[in-house]
Amino acid sequence: MTLGGTQIGDTTPAQSLSTPTDRKGTRIAAILPRGEALRNFVYTGALDEVQEYADLTVLSVFPSDELRALLEARYNNVRELRWIEERWPPRFLREVLDIAHNRWLWSQAAQERWRLRNMEANTLPKRLRLGLKRMVARPFACRYGLELLSGMERFASRAFRTTEEYLDLWRAIRPALVFNASHVHAPIATQAVQAAQWLGIPTATFIFSWDNLTSQGRVIPPYDYYLVWNERIRDQLLSIYPFVRSDQVLVTGTPQFDLHFRPNVLWPRTEFCRYVGADPERPILLYSTGMANHMPGEPRIVEGIADVAASLPQRPQVMVRVYPKDTTGRFEELKARRKDILFPSVPWLEAWHTPLPEDGPLLANMLFHCAVGINVASTVSLELCMFNKPVINVAYNPPDVPRHVLDYALYYEFDHYKPVAQSGAVMLAHSPDELRALLTHALEHPEDGAEARRALLDRMFGPRLDGQSGHRIARCLLELAGAKVMPAECSQAMGVCLER
Repeated sequence: MTLGGTQIGDTTPAQSLSTPTDRKGTRIAAILPRGEALRNFVYTGALDEVQEYADLTVLSVFPSDELRALLEARYNNVRELRWIEERWPPRFLREVLDIAHNRWLWSQAAQERWRLRNMEANTLPKRLRLGLKRMVARPFACRYGLELLSGMERFASRAFRTTEEYLDLWRAIRPALVFNASHVHAPIATQAVQAAQWLGIPTATFIFSWDNLTSQGRVIPPYDYYLVWNERIRDQLLSIYPFVRSDQVLVTGTPQFDLHFRPNVLWPRTEFCRYVGADPERPILLYSTGMANHMPGEPRIVEGIADVAASLPQRPQVMVRVYPKDTTGRFEELKARRKDILFPSVPWLEAWHTPLPEDGPLLANMLFHCAVGINVASTVSLELCMFNKPVINVAYNPPDVPRHVLDYALYYEFDHYKPVAQSGAVMLAHSPDELRALLTHALEHPEDGAEARRALLDRMFGPRLDGQSGHRIARCLLELAGAKVMPAECSQAMGVCLER
């Protein structure tokens, strides 16, 4: 399939086997518990590289028949990762452990998560259940208590298991390493991971995003190895989980951005504008929306920006990339009423939150062809810096959202984002008037802030922002599994894996 001159979803035909072959010796199992794991490790070719040197088993969710066919065409041994219901003791202990962990960590993001849980408990039975779990969790909200509770959760998970399926699978396959491609989306993968651990098989996981350690609760279960974006995340992991040793944490970069640095991804401007319905002669303002429960009233922000844009001499056009996981339809009314705002469709499947292969090139071209990017404390800010685009962060509330309910400015105090807000690489707009002034300046002087943007990326990623993070991860997995690769490549893998 070709989109905008970019080949996507290319697969290498391979025979689907019921059991892996022995032609390579080393066996590795990769678990893909979420659609975004397909983006990171399938679309980038990372698992293809693993399969070159090891017998690879892929245990994956199947968001669609087409993506199942893509996986089966690309890998020799593909199995479905199924949801298996667990009994209440391990589920209850995991919830309590997660609550206790957040209460102990008590980062700005953890406090926001606590507040959101209060809002979600909107009936008396829900409030009672939440209150009970928090009451049980409170005595464990300390390092010793968390370790004790974690041990109880691990014991209950094994004692009350509801399936032998994964124990039988790993005994049959005998992998040297089981890799969970996304720790934060792991509930469906928990039984598969812990079955490997019960059999003494080493396990590894990828810390999915830069905010996960401070905003997404406890890493459950613990792993033997952790692959992370950068040194800052490595240091956070070691600080939060004192039982993890430094040699268990591998700094690889993230394959999430690899496509931005691949050749032949960018389209001519006329072709891109034709695809999204934009005027190639006018500058584009790219607004990236956030989660509905985190950014209520955001359509009002977007409309206000469109009003500002309409009054500027450059006549910029506003293009909105709706957060792919937002299925609320909250922008539909604005889309129908304001035909001057562009809303290109986002090629994701709702099932398992899955980006389709064509989403990567589309996003890269949105970033490349926009003049300015605007968002609320989004990872897209980093991606805009990668394309050396001015970034404006909205730090004021929509008109109908009082600050005592939710304060947009608070997001810039979150542990992961505060260094970005203070770096000079992004501009914070604390009012619509300030946004107008910043937008005017960014359109007239897009080069301002370029040095700060480069410095931010260098601090965060160092030399790993090169389109090769998927390659580094593949080499690390092979090295951890003891795969026999060619001497020069083995040496390269060692150099990557030992970068901690």
